[in-house]
Amino acid sequence: MFDSLPSQATAVASGAGFPGPAATQHNHDQPFQAYLAGLKAEGRYRVFADLERSAADFPCARYRQAPEDAGRMVTVWCSNDYLGQGRHPAVIAAMQEAATAGGVGAGGTRNISGTSAWHVRLEASLADWHGTEAALLFNSGYVANSATLSTLGKLLPGLVILSDAKNHASMIDGIRQSGAERVIVGHNDPEDLARKLALVAPERPKLVAFESLYSMDGDIAPLEAMLTVAERFGAMTYVDEVHAVGLYGPRGAGIADRDGLAHRITIIEGTLGKAVGCHGGYIAASRAIVDAIRSAAAGFIFTTSMAPPVAAAACASLAVLKQAADLRIRHQDRAATLKAALTAAGLPVLPTDTHIVPVMIGDPVRCKAITDALLERFDIYVQPINYPTVARGTERLRLTPTPYHTDAMIAHLVKALSELVLK
Repeated sequence: MFDSLPSQATAVASGAGFPGPAATQHNHDQPFQAYLAGLKAEGRYRVFADLERSAADFPCARYRQAPEDAGRMVTVWCSNDYLGQGRHPAVIAAMQEAATAGGVGAGGTRNISGTSAWHVRLEASLADWHGTEAALLFNSGYVANSATLSTLGKLLPGLVILSDAKNHASMIDGIRQSGAERVIVGHNDPEDLARKLALVAPERPKLVAFESLYSMDGDIAPLEAMLTVAERFGAMTYVDEVHAVGLYGPRGAGIADRDGLAHRITIIEGTLGKAVGCHGGYIAASRAIVDAIRSAAAGFIFTTSMAPPVAAAACASLAVLKQAADLRIRHQDRAATLKAALTAAGLPVLPTDTHIVPVMIGDPVRCKAITDALLERFDIYVQPINYPTVARGTERLRLTPTPYHTDAMIAHLVKALSELVLK
C-alpha cells in the first residue's frame, strides 16, 4: 500500500502536502535590480578596480580591466596606507616568520583557541603607544567602534551618548545598537556640547564620542576644549583616532599624543589598517574598561580572532612608527606640497591643516567621470567620494599623498586635474 505514496523528496519537490496558493513565478531579484538602477542613475554606483599593489613600486599598483589582462601600472592617490608601512621590509618579514612558525589562521575566537603570543604582545605595544593600562584587539576599526559603543550602552544603564554630527558610520552604528539615548552635537563645537550636557541629569552616565581627525574634510577636533567641557560635566570621552594614529605626535600615537592629552581620554579607538599598514582595530583604556568590553562585547566574543601573522606584522610596524619622526615630517611635506600645487593651479581644494587633501567637485556623475578619465587617460587612480560617505552636493576627490609620492607624480596629477576639472 505504501508503494502508491509519493516519496518525501517527490512530495517536497512537488509541493504536495503544503497548503497554499498555486505555484507562481516570483522575481525575487526585482527590488535589488531597482535599487542598483537607482544608484547608477544618481552616479553613486561603485565599481571596484582590480589593483595589485606593488611593494617595490609603492605608491603604484598594477591595474587590470579583466583578470586575464597583463595590466598596466598606475599611481594610487587615495590609499589609507598613509606611510607605506604595508610594504616595509621589517613588517613583511615579521608576517612571513610568524606564518612559517605558527601557520596562517588564528584557530578560533580569543576565548576558545584564538589567543596567541602575538595578540598579547600587540595589545601590550598598543597600550604602551597610548599610555594606557590595557588595549583590546578587534578585526577592524569598524568593529572596534561598533562593538565597543554598543556594549557601553548595555553596561551603563541610563547612558546618554553625545555624538559629533560628522562621526563615522561605525560610531553611529554602535551608538544605535547600544540602546542608549543619543544626542547629536554640532560638529567640533564645544559650546554646543556644553549646552547639551547641561540638559542631562547630573546622575546619568554620559559619554562624549567624537573623532580627532575627520577623514573627509581633513579637519581636527578642538580636542582640549572638548575634553575640558566633558570633564566639567563628569562625562566620559571616546575619541576615534583612526586617521591620526601613526601620523601625529612624537611617537605617532595620534592627535592626543601630539597635544599631550591622551591621559585625559577615557577610551581611545584606533586602527591597524591605515598608517600602521596592516589590518584590524583596537581600543586603549583602563584595565577595568578593557576587561569589561572583552567580557561583554558580542563583536569581540563571537568571532575568529585576528590572524597571528597580521598581529606580528602590526607589532613590527608599531616598533618602526614609534621612532619614525622623519617619515612623519616627509609625509606632511608631501601633503603641503600637493595642496600648494593644486591651489596655485586654481583647483577647488578644501583648505586643511592635515594630510587629507579634498578636491571639491559637487556632483556625483561628474565626480565619477573625472576619476574614470584620470584612470584611463592619465594612469592615475582616485576613487570618487559620494553620498552617503559625504553629504549630497559635496562630492569630491579625496587625495592622500604619502612620503613616497614624488614631485613628478604631483605635477602629473595637477596637470591632469587641471585639464579635467577646470575645463
